[in-house]
Amino acid sequence: MTKITSLLVFLLVLSPVHASANSSAPLYGIEFPPFNTAVADAGCDGKLLAEEEELARRSPSLKLHMNHRSAADAEAGRTRKDSFLDSAKKDAIRIDTMHKRVAQSGKRGAQASSSPRRALSERLVATVESGVAIGSGEYLVDVYVGTPPRRFQMIMDTGSDLNWLQCAPCLDCFDQRGPVFDPAASTSYRNVTCGDNRCGLVSPPTVAPRTCRRPRGDPCPYYYWYGDQSNTTGDLALEAFTVNLTAAGASRRVDGVAFGCGHWNRGLFHGAAGLLGLGRGPLSFASQLRAVYGHAFSYCLVDHGSAVGSKIVFGDDNVLLAHPQLNYTAFAPTAANSADTFYYVRLKGVLVGGEMLDISSETWGVAKDGSGGTIIDSGTTLSYFPEPAYQVIRKAFIQRMSKTYPLIADFPVLSPCYNVSGVENVEVPEFSLLFTDGAVWDFPAENYFIRLEREIMCLAVLGTPHSAMSIIGNYQQQNFHVLYDLQNNRLGFAPRRCAEV
Repeated sequence: MTKITSLLVFLLVLSPVHASANSSAPLYGIEFPPFNTAVADAGCDGKLLAEEEELARRSPSLKLHMNHRSAADAEAGRTRKDSFLDSAKKDAIRIDTMHKRVAQSGKRGAQASSSPRRALSERLVATVESGVAIGSGEYLVDVYVGTPPRRFQMIMDTGSDLNWLQCAPCLDCFDQRGPVFDPAASTSYRNVTCGDNRCGLVSPPTVAPRTCRRPRGDPCPYYYWYGDQSNTTGDLALEAFTVNLTAAGASRRVDGVAFGCGHWNRGLFHGAAGLLGLGRGPLSFASQLRAVYGHAFSYCLVDHGSAVGSKIVFGDDNVLLAHPQLNYTAFAPTAANSADTFYYVRLKGVLVGGEMLDISSETWGVAKDGSGGTIIDSGTTLSYFPEPAYQVIRKAFIQRMSKTYPLIADFPVLSPCYNVSGVENVEVPEFSLLFTDGAVWDFPAENYFIRLEREIMCLAVLGTPHSAMSIIGNYQQQNFHVLYDLQNNRLGFAPRRCAEV
């Protein structure tokens, strides 16, 4: 057993995330407030809507609602072209960061278990609800933090682990919607001390290296970076997260959730209060609450042009599990030299127009230094493939595309792009991903072609020149219900109209 896995087991056994006193019965009657106003503690009437056995049978799941920021972009006068070009720039920084994380993991030689981390209890008891706008290709969720609970908008990110909020005193922070989190206003806030085992799961600030003179008293400072301009620094802390059950009006408080209280934050998080990490590491929101909700989470992302909300569900979604088109592919075993944060899948090839493209099988593997492989990621907007593979994909679309659509030369960033002026329903070649276990993910045209202006349509796929990693981004995932089944170590996907979920 590796050090990181041993530490995770220790944390779950000795310091588990726990629900409030009556853990078998949810608290009902909490009505969530307008944005960032306190919830009164007297909001619970204690009424049980079902017996405990019925609650267990129904397995209520933890649910968050999401919107896309396209509506906000429109209000700000930004065009869809501006928004997507900006997303591509942010993606480039993010991919570079991912490459560096993998490189660091390879140097450490850390090995994550290929088997799923099991929850102490696989009973589903927690829920979070929201109705949140999203920033430039990133999806945000509403989270209720502290005592009394206050509402904050956090970026949902399956490609990172640390949960964090901008915190008072905010010594260097970016603009966000609503006030920052104030630890002094919460009776349940407490710092993680530098002697706590959880402190070893975060990196110390590089400017002021960590010194731990009083292991049980001194706070645990952290530093977490996402790119050259994006990082957060502050104190690792524990707080209560108020979550809702799927039953109407049902809610529960979960104590002791570890998160970063960031006093120095900068980068590309405009409008959000922080970030909700859903990666595979032990500090992610998904990992910490697994003892509460169980072994699976899923999300359904509305298309980028919609202002309607979508959802992320922690726990089993019975409707999704019964979907006749639900397909699975196994997660790849995490290699000893790859990053244990990411969700790797085993890609075998790419099909365009129903034909397998001539791309070397070595393109999809993980190299000895940990680079390469394919991940699915909610925080990256477009989809990316190693540059040689991308050039083959690009060429295949150009060859198979109808000549009635003139090719636009020298369009910024995206390629190929076409002039489709006057055409409502543009016909494009089919696009699919084939996995090594035989699973095939077929995408509708709107998931891999983007209409930036009425007369311009571009392939929403790019190459990664400085990294061999392939990334299935959130644009390609829109209107699919995507399931992370960590008990069976597999990814599920089914087409759905996410606005109706």
